[in-house]
Amino acid sequence: MAARQDFEIGGFHIRPGARRTVELPVSMLSDHTPVTMSIHVVHGRREGATLFVSAAVHGDEVIGVEIARRLLRSPQLDRINGTLIVIPIVNSFGFYSRSRYLPDRRDLNRSFPGSETGSLASRMANLFMTEVVSRCDLGIDLHSAAIHRTNMPQIRVSPGRPETLRYANAFGAPLVMRSKIRAGSLRGEAQRAGVDILLYEAGEGLRFDEFSARAGVAGILRVMHELGMIPEDGVPLAEAKPVVAHNSFWERAAAGGLLRTFKSAGEWVEADELLGIISDPFGETEVEARAATPGLIIGRTNLPVINEGDALFHIATVTAYEAESRVESLSAQLEEAELFDEDEII
Repeated sequence: MAARQDFEIGGFHIRPGARRTVELPVSMLSDHTPVTMSIHVVHGRREGATLFVSAAVHGDEVIGVEIARRLLRSPQLDRINGTLIVIPIVNSFGFYSRSRYLPDRRDLNRSFPGSETGSLASRMANLFMTEVVSRCDLGIDLHSAAIHRTNMPQIRVSPGRPETLRYANAFGAPLVMRSKIRAGSLRGEAQRAGVDILLYEAGEGLRFDEFSARAGVAGILRVMHELGMIPEDGVPLAEAKPVVAHNSFWERAAAGGLLRTFKSAGEWVEADELLGIISDPFGETEVEARAATPGLIIGRTNLPVINEGDALFHIATVTAYEAESRVESLSAQLEEAELFDEDEII
């Protein structure tokens, strides 16, 4: 059998059985400080799939950076087939400034596929497409809710790609959302190029939380096992299929004021169930926020000070019994998994 070839990226070569961090030039800051995109490649000795895992496409969504760090420390990578490409911080500009955006105020995840001669966002998107996406069979893009909001762990896939559900189910998040693709997104342009992407949403912008981190690492390892990249040993395989939601909606504030919430992400609510109460600063008037229909709360605001029309609770239409049992099962499984015994508590 012929020896496996080196993996080439950005002019660097990684030998079979080796791993290396490479720096891809992105741009220069105004003071002439060079900025690069750091990519870690784990190139297995044996042939197999090529998977990328990316985080911080939005610079303030930092939970993915922690998930990438833990993934790269996983002992399962010592026996990998194929190639794993991990980009812990795609949008380094936004990460430095703790911002969702790039210095030109563009959203990188609305700038794909980009071009070599366009704006900073366009050039960064083009670099990612040509150096990373084009070399892969599948991608996992890690996100969180925006700042002042939180999401329960969930995988989002395209409505028109039922075959991607195989990997979404393998990931084992409590919920799979079939969500529309937005113009200029990494998920949309990668799919156009023939590469499916699982979009993982969990936690809050600029925050870590242990449940989201554990669910993310476990999910990636499960997908790698499903792809035949790593053996089953040590991988906490999902005990139940995720709940699939085909639609969702936001309950919005009917008035401005101070919000007291009574429900959290991951909880089931019935129609007309009380979610929270909005009071004026004097305590003279109160407006109730109630669920319009039954569903699972998959996200919510963390801000107590809100304006009329603000999004309060994100509710997905699913089956109550399945939703509650799935979330409880995943939580218990991740608490007991040997994979995380030595992890620090965030």
